[in-house]
Amino acid sequence: QVQLVESGGGLVQAGGSLRLSCAASGRPFSLYTMGWFRQAPGKEREFVAAINWSGGSTSYTDSVKGRFTISRENAKNTVYLQMNMLKPEDTAVYYCAAALRRWGTSRGDFGSWGQGTQVTVSS
Repeated sequence: QVQLVESGGGLVQAGGSLRLSCAASGRPFSLYTMGWFRQAPGKEREFVAAINWSGGSTSYTDSVKGRFTISRENAKNTVYLQMNMLKPEDTAVYYCAAALRRWGTSRGDFGSWGQGTQVTVSS
């Protein structure tokens, strides 16, 4: 198992930016596809973005394309989510997740999860 700890959440006005970080420890970080999910109150947890082990392949949900960027630094065991042009509908708890030796964009593909970090976007 890999342990994941998110940071960087907070309160921001609409149109602003935040960068989330997720630090991994345990098994070698480069074995994992990394993903970000989010869960708004009363809603199911949904996929936001994923990046493969090398950073060469990424995927985004349609609602964040052009605004969010996922990246990783394997030497630092860290994955990032740069969020620009934030909207009130981006308000949610954001979770970092890891999928061992597989590519995926569904919740079931990811076996390790962080505790989440709150992002609140005010209008």
